[in-house]
Amino acid sequence: MDGKTVTYRYHPTGQKPINLGTNRIDAIRKVLDLLGNNKDHGTLKWIWERYTDVEAPAPRWKKLVDSTKTDYQQAWKEIEKTFGKMPANQIESTMVARYVHIERAKAPKRANTEKALLSNLFGHGIKLGVCTINATIGVEPHQLEARTEAPDEALLIKYLGWLAQQTSQRQIIGMAAEYASLAGNRKCEFLHLTWPQIDRQAGVIRTIRAKQRGSKREQVVEVVKISTALDALLVRLLAIRKLDCLYVFPTRDNNQYSDRGFKTLWQRCTLEAIKQNVLSKKTRFTFHDLRAFYATKHKKVTGILPDLHKNPETTARVYDRNTEVFRSSN
Repeated sequence: MDGKTVTYRYHPTGQKPINLGTNRIDAIRKVLDLLGNNKDHGTLKWIWERYTDVEAPAPRWKKLVDSTKTDYQQAWKEIEKTFGKMPANQIESTMVARYVHIERAKAPKRANTEKALLSNLFGHGIKLGVCTINATIGVEPHQLEARTEAPDEALLIKYLGWLAQQTSQRQIIGMAAEYASLAGNRKCEFLHLTWPQIDRQAGVIRTIRAKQRGSKREQVVEVVKISTALDALLVRLLAIRKLDCLYVFPTRDNNQYSDRGFKTLWQRCTLEAIKQNVLSKKTRFTFHDLRAFYATKHKKVTGILPDLHKNPETTARVYDRNTEVFRSSN
């Protein structure tokens, strides 16, 4: 209350104090766990709290990128309604199957994310000794078809031109979309892009590839050659750059966009564009479709797909949306 940080400790009789951290509620919960008096012990909510614990998170949670953590936090809000208070060792695969394919049938993509989170929680629960079986095993995910069309180039140009006439922050969103269509980076790879990463003299931009696992995590650098179109975009970005602003696509107060903040503004722009007949509900596209636009155009121009993913088959399956395939005759 006086602005000072308080650290809580539990003093077992005749033993050394146990550090409980600085959060009072978490400290009380930990004491209840130590005494075996926590009524939520062994429930899925209890596992979730330990899986995402601020001071001692599960290794698997700690490795997730911020966007995935946000996605899982949203997924947990739905899971908690059904399974939160249930002991993990009483949840069976038939219950999970019903949840995924019946209760969440109208949101198949979200249901698959929730199933993935459930699998992680059961795995962590096994490590904590409160359950013995991962109840998601044997439950098939929804079979989702990858989007098959890339944004139409003329439509994209029209939309980017419209964004260029909007407010300053919408202009930033538009130029971020243009960057994605020209460079092919994931949004999470360039939201924190800084000017020192751009070497116009050498003609390259360096970013860290996301979703890289194992020993190569945060070790694979994507070196994007600056094309004439990309250089023209950088010139426009430099023209509106505020003094000492580090980020290439900054917020109003010169900080980097959070995934949620960027997504919210992109959706608002899209809905406004539909109202003004710049886009339609049928022709609207997701921001991630811009990565597919890049891959599709790259193959059309060069004849090969770009190196976008650790597994080239994933690039071909998810991002190649060419409807015409060219080859030579004998």
